[in-house]
Amino acid sequence: MSDREPPRRRVPGPAKPARSGGAQRRPGPRARPARPRPMPPGKIRLGSPRPRLRMVGLALTLVLAVFVVRLLQVQGVDASTYAAKAEKNRYVGYTLAAERGGITDRNGVALAASVDAYDITADPTLFSREQLKIDDGPEQAAALLAPILGQEPEKIVRKLRPANKNLRYTLLANRQTPQVWKQIKDLKSALATKSAHDKSTVNVLAGVLSVASSKRVYPNGDLAAGILGWVNADGKGGGGIEQQLNKQLSGKDGEIRYAQSGGRQVPTVNSTETPAVPGSDVELTIDRDIQWAAQNAITKQVRESRADRGYVIVQDTRTGEVLAMANSPGFDPNDLSEASSANMGNAAVQDAFEPGSTAKIMSMAAVLEEGVATPGTHVIVPNRLHRGDRLFKDDIDHDTWFLTLNGVLAKSSNIGTILATGQLGKTQRAANKVLYDYLRKFGLGSYSGLGFPGETPGILAAPDKWSTSQQYTIPFGQGLSLNAMQAASIYSTIANGGVRVEPTLVRGTEGPDGKFTEAPKPEKTRVISAKTAKTLAQMLESVVDDREGTGTKARIPGYRVAGKTGTANRVDPATGKYRGYTSSFAGFAPADKPRVTVYCAIQNATQGNYFGGQICGPIYKQVMEFALKTLQVPPTGAKAAKLPVAFN
Repeated sequence: MSDREPPRRRVPGPAKPARSGGAQRRPGPRARPARPRPMPPGKIRLGSPRPRLRMVGLALTLVLAVFVVRLLQVQGVDASTYAAKAEKNRYVGYTLAAERGGITDRNGVALAASVDAYDITADPTLFSREQLKIDDGPEQAAALLAPILGQEPEKIVRKLRPANKNLRYTLLANRQTPQVWKQIKDLKSALATKSAHDKSTVNVLAGVLSVASSKRVYPNGDLAAGILGWVNADGKGGGGIEQQLNKQLSGKDGEIRYAQSGGRQVPTVNSTETPAVPGSDVELTIDRDIQWAAQNAITKQVRESRADRGYVIVQDTRTGEVLAMANSPGFDPNDLSEASSANMGNAAVQDAFEPGSTAKIMSMAAVLEEGVATPGTHVIVPNRLHRGDRLFKDDIDHDTWFLTLNGVLAKSSNIGTILATGQLGKTQRAANKVLYDYLRKFGLGSYSGLGFPGETPGILAAPDKWSTSQQYTIPFGQGLSLNAMQAASIYSTIANGGVRVEPTLVRGTEGPDGKFTEAPKPEKTRVISAKTAKTLAQMLESVVDDREGTGTKARIPGYRVAGKTGTANRVDPATGKYRGYTSSFAGFAPADKPRVTVYCAIQNATQGNYFGGQICGPIYKQVMEFALKTLQVPPTGAKAAKLPVAFN
């Protein structure tokens, strides 16, 4: 026996409570399964957090991946596209209008000039609700601007709330005076100051801006308006020289681009600018003083005669330069709102009319040049002459006249002219062809050479198209038409020794560099011999100096004057039928050494006398006297030829 004590038998006691937070002891093979302890009310068993962490991490990874891909697209793939879009939204570009060239007379006196002005513009995006925090920003701005700009508020609202929500520029009014922009600027500043102290006040004019520009002005009002024309709302010539030489006068516009924020330029960011190139100045052949005298004289007579219109042209006989071209009624290019569209052109080159007896000088030129008669040739003029299908007469009833060819011109006999031109050919058809050739040489049926907008070449049918009556009316100035410039050129041709010089209105242009470029030399064409031209000048003196002449009211003391009257049946442009008369006078002085040609015509005088010698003769005298003094042309002192008018 071992002296060790026998093993004690373990008696199971009450189970010990499990240690808090520790794992329970695994029960033995014979232990009874533990019963689950009930959960206290209101508590939820939490699951493992690892799945949730993995899901959150995955979601963040996907979001970051999207940002990375987008960043690569913006900065790598489409970088230039987005940079361009940002540049477009950030930078604003404006056109820098070139200063329009001036127009002066032959002595450098300003006839048209440009002065400082402003284009009133706006950024429509700055009038949106997002910017102003109000719904009626455009309406409030329009209510303030309309009285200043002289526009309807609705028109301004449409510009400030365009259909294109991304539009950054709109023109509210162009070429406004500095005073107009100052009014807007002061009002804009007052609103800005008030809104800074009163948060309820909104500066609705913050998006209104300005761009420096220029405005066309005409210092002499309506003087030479028919020649100068006007400038339209787009800054382009709308008529006259302004239109004809628009390219030279306009120059070349520039451009400026700058960064902006809130409608203001960002001064710290570079801007790019292409400077504008100013237009060239244009020097005309017109003399302002002579133009004034001509315009004053024709305006007064048109008013007194209650005529439809009238024109006066003054031309240098040697050079073809037009010294004056006056129309009445006219218009003021400074205020086109008061102008009538019928008067806004240059009627002196745009009206086609039958010249009447002033055209007889061409018939006489043909007769003398062809050698079929001389100034002393006897012409027996009956009271009536039957030709073709008509019975022709002179402007007054008379007994049979015994006239020289010079007398036919002096007394302006239609019958004598028909008889004289009938000698130009063996048949009337042949005579028609000869006369037609001379009319063409004098410039009829062709443009004058001015290149003026809207000029008419007149109407001269080919001789085989002349009607039975035209064969006999064309020699005394009916049945064909011309303009006033062509009529003046006929007499300048005779005054210039038979050489036609194309009329000119422009002497030259002066570019931005100060270099003066002369206009091309006018084309010269010999029409008749110098001998014939001299003879015609002597015959024209009889019209004015001889007591039998029709142009005695054109006499100028101390000067020898050559001239011719005209009174033609007038075609009414509205009906195409004869109504009223075209009254005219044409001539040059001094007759033996010509320097100046003056032509005057009045359409449809309805009060007082309508004969050309009576209402246009005095205008010729007044304008010619003024021109001779202005140009300092002295009298020649030679005696007139005194060609015979009649024979016994």
